Amino acid sequence: MRKQWWIGGAAMAMLATGAAVAVYASKGDEVKHKDGEPAKVALEFQQKEITRPIVSPMPDEIEFSGPLVAPGTVTVKSKAAGTLVSLSVSEGSRVQAGQALGQLDLEELRARVAERHATVASVKAQFDQAERTYRTNEALAAKNFIATTALDNSRAAMETARAQWQAAQAQLDTMQVSLRQAALVAPINGVVAKRLTLPGEKVAPEQALLTIVDLSKLELAGLVGTHEVSRLTPGMPANLRVEGFDQPVRARIARINPAAEPGTRSIGVVLALDNPGERFRAGQYGVAKVELADKAERLTLPETAISNNSGQEQVWLIEDGKLARRIVTTGRRDAREGRVEILKGVNADAQVLAARFDNLRDGDKVAVVSTKARIASSAASVPVVR
Repeated sequence: MRKQWWIGGAAMAMLATGAAVAVYASKGDEVKHKDGEPAKVALEFQQKEITRPIVSPMPDEIEFSGPLVAPGTVTVKSKAAGTLVSLSVSEGSRVQAGQALGQLDLEELRARVAERHATVASVKAQFDQAERTYRTNEALAAKNFIATTALDNSRAAMETARAQWQAAQAQLDTMQVSLRQAALVAPINGVVAKRLTLPGEKVAPEQALLTIVDLSKLELAGLVGTHEVSRLTPGMPANLRVEGFDQPVRARIARINPAAEPGTRSIGVVLALDNPGERFRAGQYGVAKVELADKAERLTLPETAISNNSGQEQVWLIEDGKLARRIVTTGRRDAREGRVEILKGVNADAQVLAARFDNLRDGDKVAVVSTKARIASSAASVPVVR
């Protein structure tokens, strides 16, 4: 029994060895040279792993980002010293231009206005008296009852009184303007963003009380490199993606700064965004992309066909059934389409490996087969053991 088992095992081993030899011999290239050394096996690639350069335009894209800001932001300030009696709005309140926002205790300012009124009345009376004196002296001088010098003096007194009256009137007008401006009213339509004081506080002139934001128009201020900004012009459209929103919105370039930011090689670019429905808020972060059309026809390859070797970009070609390594010079890149412009190194009719493979060597034999052919070849190479 042991002898029979050993004979059966040996037969199975010989059968397996024959199958392996059959599989190896099924490859036409896997034969031995006359000197006994094995020949190089041809590398097989499918048709889908081979590509050819495509000639087409390559639109470029410039991207920059930044926070949204509301250019229509105003700060309501106190125009007079006094106590803040009331403040009728809070953060988030919507206000209209001219709407009362609160009240200041303006008794001191009103007292000053009354004082100015009294001053105007006083100097007006002095002017009237000086004018009557001058008219009387003018009549007397015409009859030679007084000297010309006396007439000149009365005229000077009248003009001085007139100037004092006009100065007092101007001071009164200024005080009345201050009283009107001291009223807390909304200068624009918008939303209250921040309250900076509370009722009961003593406020000083030009002290900030409220901040109001108009969200109907927003801006995004970003930085673009000096090597790219020359391709942008005011009025160009842009796609703006705002955090929290999946769909981009259309914006336009409003302004481009005339100089680079100190310490950087970047120039500020401002986008304008219409926001009638107030979907977006000031402070949200946005990413803008400006598409630049391309009128030129460019030779392009997929990004996956280009690899890097010792700092050089390269592709693998199939020429006369063999692999050929080519150093290429690239230009524009289209991230959306995944294509790269080839400036030098590849012709339009070249066969190029569309993906990156490891352990490729210049001069290796190559065979391009279809998927069906590869499956059929693999099936035929496996012997049937009965």
